[in-house]
Amino acid sequence: MFIRTESFKDFIRFYPIVSTIVAIQLVIWLLIALGSPLGNFILQWGIGVNLLVEQGEYWRHITPIFLHSGTTHVLFNSFSLVLFGPALEQMLGKFKFILVYLATGIIANIFTYYLESSPYYTHLGASGAIYGLFGVYLYMVFLRKDLIDRANAQIVTTILVIGLVMTFVQSNINISAHLFGVISGLAFGPIILHNVEPFSIYRNRKRTKDESIPFDPNRWNKKRYRYKKYIGPIIWTIIALLVLFGLLSNFF
Repeated sequence: MFIRTESFKDFIRFYPIVSTIVAIQLVIWLLIALGSPLGNFILQWGIGVNLLVEQGEYWRHITPIFLHSGTTHVLFNSFSLVLFGPALEQMLGKFKFILVYLATGIIANIFTYYLESSPYYTHLGASGAIYGLFGVYLYMVFLRKDLIDRANAQIVTTILVIGLVMTFVQSNINISAHLFGVISGLAFGPIILHNVEPFSIYRNRKRTKDESIPFDPNRWNKKRYRYKKYIGPIIWTIIALLVLFGLLSNFF
């Protein structure tokens, strides 16, 4: 469920919404990091600022979801989305996935506006939306056990507990966004998970088989490169370890 075995090409084909979101936030981060005029414009008009929201710039409840403050921030959120987003995108479908992702992120930012009293409080990042996805998974763990097995339930619970602990331990963390991201994900759970089937890697394999040609003239040459099938799992395992080390490094 959370171990990615797809090739890069198949990942984009199977999970276009996750791929698009990750691409958008990486491009925006790169524009900002390079100090380009477009990047500065996006940052100036997109970052969440309580005072400006109070003055009517309500789009700032949405735009911070796609902005990040630094390399570690954008990579951590991107890796988290790559690991935990695909299963939900397959289960929910494209429309419901993007709906719950944006809705939980917006709700997290709205509560940030009301709970952070300083008019000069600023925030950015996709963490509220990502914690919203964790909230949906948490609903599965407790109330829809038919949609998630015990091993994956333990992974989700462990990562969420570590993330919430870090929320209160680290400085410069938007606590309101993290907490209300999870809460809003839990609240959406019974609605968006109605009539949903469990994630199945075989559903992707079936699509690949159905779309493949019946005869491959290069099939004999491909036997020489059997090791290639291990490259994808190795890469995704390294990514998962980097995310885990990133979480644990904050305690040392």
